[in-house]
Amino acid sequence: MLRLHSIVVIICIVSCLPLAIPAQVTYKKEITVAHDGSGDFTSLQEAINSRKAFPEEYNIIRIKPGTYKEKIEVSSWLTKVRLIGEDPLTTIITFDDYSGKGGINTFTSYTVKVTGNDFYAENITFENAAGLVGQAVAIHVEADRCVFYNCRFIGNQDTIYTGGERSRQYFKKCYIEGTTDFIFGGATALFEDCHIHSKKNSYVTAASTAEGHKFGYVFKNCTLTAAPDITKVYLGRPWRNYAKTVFINCNLGEHIVKEGWHNWNKPDAEKTTFYAEYKSTGKGASPGTRVQWSKQLTRQEVAKYTTFNILGGIDKWKPEIRR
Repeated sequence: MLRLHSIVVIICIVSCLPLAIPAQVTYKKEITVAHDGSGDFTSLQEAINSRKAFPEEYNIIRIKPGTYKEKIEVSSWLTKVRLIGEDPLTTIITFDDYSGKGGINTFTSYTVKVTGNDFYAENITFENAAGLVGQAVAIHVEADRCVFYNCRFIGNQDTIYTGGERSRQYFKKCYIEGTTDFIFGGATALFEDCHIHSKKNSYVTAASTAEGHKFGYVFKNCTLTAAPDITKVYLGRPWRNYAKTVFINCNLGEHIVKEGWHNWNKPDAEKTTFYAEYKSTGKGASPGTRVQWSKQLTRQEVAKYTTFNILGGIDKWKPEIRR
């Protein structure tokens, strides 16, 4: 009887204790990554992982100059991440994985992978330093509403993977270099005022636009150059048969072949791809010798290639440079 009384007393005491309330986590609006320990973190991945999931405002991460050798992933729940460097020449994210290294393939060879929507990067170099070893992705973007401003993308084959057929990506004043298909994927992507540099006789783009999409890759006011002795580069070839790639008011170096485009040895793709140009300039501009299944746009046709029409979508997205 005494034991039962003791148990009842204990239960009464416990039931009267206040419920434990989890401590509320406070997130700084901005954090800094610096190798020298002067910031909040020395590791970029640790800084990214510390950010709030699905925030209402941007998660701002400022990156001090340095070379950060890390394989980075911005997960799907880490939305609205902003990576801000000081200078792309001195703020470098690099790694050296490549397809065929262990169990790695093209889609896991990335240096940086982004699956969190509303990603923004500025003044940063994204590099895959594996060298001439086959597919080696510098950045793999499989998220919607992503912006890259004044960034550099350094690699060889498959430098930029624009993944996700519902993904929209905006590259502004960026430098992109590579060898074969170094801009590839199924996203809708606008490249504006960019410098595109070929390092091998090969292909610039390999779009895999989904059937029924109005836009695939659009290059506006871009400059295409090549390394010395590079003389035979195609503007693009279709990774999938409904590939769409358009160059508008771009300056093409003499390394661009007169035919302009390649069918990837798939004659049936000639009926379904949409490859076009408008007022190309430079020694690589040759509208009269392009393959017959490509197109030269008219003034009326090019008028629909506005930033809003290309990227707006049903949510009427307007990409902004958030400095």
